[in-house]
Amino acid sequence: MALNLTQKLVQSHLLNGSLAQGNEIALAIDQALLQDVLGSLVMLELEAMGIERVKVGLAAQYVDHNLVQNDHLNADEHLFLRSACRRFGVWYSRPGNGISHPVHMQHFGKPGQTMVGSDSHTPAAGSLGMLAFGAGGVEVALAMAGEPLHLRMPRIWGVRLTGSLPDWVSAKDVILEMLRRHGVEGGFGRIIEYYGPGLTGLTAMDRHVIANMGAELGATTSVFPSDEATRVFLRSQGRQADWIPLAPDEGASYDVHEEIDLSSLEPLVAKPSSPGNVVPVRETAGEEIYQAYVGSSANPGYRDFAIAAAMVKGRHVHDRVSFDINPSSRQVLETLITEGKLSNLVHAGARVHQAGCNGCIGMGQAPASGRNSLRTVPRNFPGRSGTREDSVFLCSPETATASALTGVITDPRSLGIPYERIEVPATFAANMTMLVPPLNAAEARAVQLEKTPNITTLPELGRVAYSIRVPVLLKVGDDISTDDIMPAGARVMPFWSNIPKTSEFTFEPIDDTYPKRARQGGQERAGHAIIAGSNYGQGSSRENAALAPRYLGLETVLAKSFARIHWQNLVNFGVLPLSFAEVADYDGLELGDVIEIQGIADALAAGPEIVASVNRGQRQVRLRHDLSRRQIELLLKGGVINWLRERLGANPASEPARSIA
Repeated sequence: MALNLTQKLVQSHLLNGSLAQGNEIALAIDQALLQDVLGSLVMLELEAMGIERVKVGLAAQYVDHNLVQNDHLNADEHLFLRSACRRFGVWYSRPGNGISHPVHMQHFGKPGQTMVGSDSHTPAAGSLGMLAFGAGGVEVALAMAGEPLHLRMPRIWGVRLTGSLPDWVSAKDVILEMLRRHGVEGGFGRIIEYYGPGLTGLTAMDRHVIANMGAELGATTSVFPSDEATRVFLRSQGRQADWIPLAPDEGASYDVHEEIDLSSLEPLVAKPSSPGNVVPVRETAGEEIYQAYVGSSANPGYRDFAIAAAMVKGRHVHDRVSFDINPSSRQVLETLITEGKLSNLVHAGARVHQAGCNGCIGMGQAPASGRNSLRTVPRNFPGRSGTREDSVFLCSPETATASALTGVITDPRSLGIPYERIEVPATFAANMTMLVPPLNAAEARAVQLEKTPNITTLPELGRVAYSIRVPVLLKVGDDISTDDIMPAGARVMPFWSNIPKTSEFTFEPIDDTYPKRARQGGQERAGHAIIAGSNYGQGSSRENAALAPRYLGLETVLAKSFARIHWQNLVNFGVLPLSFAEVADYDGLELGDVIEIQGIADALAAGPEIVASVNRGQRQVRLRHDLSRRQIELLLKGGVINWLRERLGANPASEPARSIA
């Protein structure tokens, strides 16, 4: 039987299950990726599980989000993460080394391997022929503890690329075209596999742009073949020995089919405030802008900055525009310096920031309120920029730079300047001093975790009760993102590993009274429900968007539909996610209604449909769950930490923490 590349990658790592669509599968994991704001929770989860040393082939922790040091909190977290990496056997990427996804691609990405990461853009590694999944931190902790990754076998969406990109059109426009066609839910339950003759014109970093933003389609992950472009990239990093060819079998088929003629594309832009709100740039041309921003994990390659440098050479940005250059990695920054590109940008008026996530996650570079900001970042959810009343457009580096020069949204084709095809250096200098390798096991055992009062032990979560009888405390609409549930930005993110403190910000953009109205039940499970629309929990994989509401007493979420990662995060922390069998029932539920489900364990085991009583039997609502027997078991135990701790027979680590002066 001819297999597509995704099926071949799954089959080579399959521990349990089959390739049949919808079947729960268990995959062996080769690598784990952590970023700092979620990595702190992962390290605390490893401690809570009683794990002595990670058992995955390679794990790397990146400090790329919490870089702004307005006070001691982020610096304290960096020291904690360094100590945890030394304690558990993990690579440590120092602050300023760059964004996890491109740095990992440069130093550790290997075709044919699997990876799970505590960041929803982990699928960017699919650009190298990896099978990479974004997940909640606790699932990453499980993988690091040697457990397989469980998921439902997705449908495989084959996207055949033909033609070649015209001048002034780049990889960002390819993924924006996918979003224009299908919106933010188009990839739900699917893995996107790109193939076809059009691949020959896309570099490995071009593919990174496309695979990265597959997350905005709601896709499980994205996969590219490992071919000559992959080999060229690995050779440029001094790692050609890691290259292997990978491709679908001749005659392989796909569950869903798509074709994109690259030569037919034009510059595109996603208007505020959704990555799916895509139109041609020409339709928005002429609108005044305040900011143009180049960088992030969604445009992290040397070429993405070098094209901007070429466009501004001998020119100056508009005096009203903040032209923000956000280097994705120290390697890219050093190369821009040695190649003379950075001086072009600086002379033209660019503001250069340290290598990291920065403004993409609202950590600095916030735009003026109500003014247009053009950004090459992956998301433009309301308030994500750090400004509550923001107006963020997603675009390519070409469009952002053209607009910086003119002061208005500009189709780069209209500038009237020659298009320069960027030559990417054949080799890049690898600065390994910013990557700290793991200690050996004997040295690691002597390391103590460096905790401060802000880095707290995870709260104990009790088991699910026999029955649920809870009031509806919050009702929200469609496409509620994890940014809505757990805000990002410099004000909140330093507390993300402190669940009691983090809970104070829960749902702040939607209803800032929610934390005050919820009882902090912790192990006692005080209890309430949330009613939600479609695609609940889209966006980031941040698991504190599930854990903080759970800490506040959330028992169950009733929604029209869930985003994949957040759905799993709810289960992982003992919150029951249920979907309406009849979507119209969403309209009939209001704040204060009491939801009651008798005999939870028996009801879940009996089948996918559950009947809930509303207001002591005044009416009934039919609900559905999609839990496997394994997921039901860990849900009933109050979450995956309790479940694994019982399996391992371990107790929470009791070693004393060392204070930081």
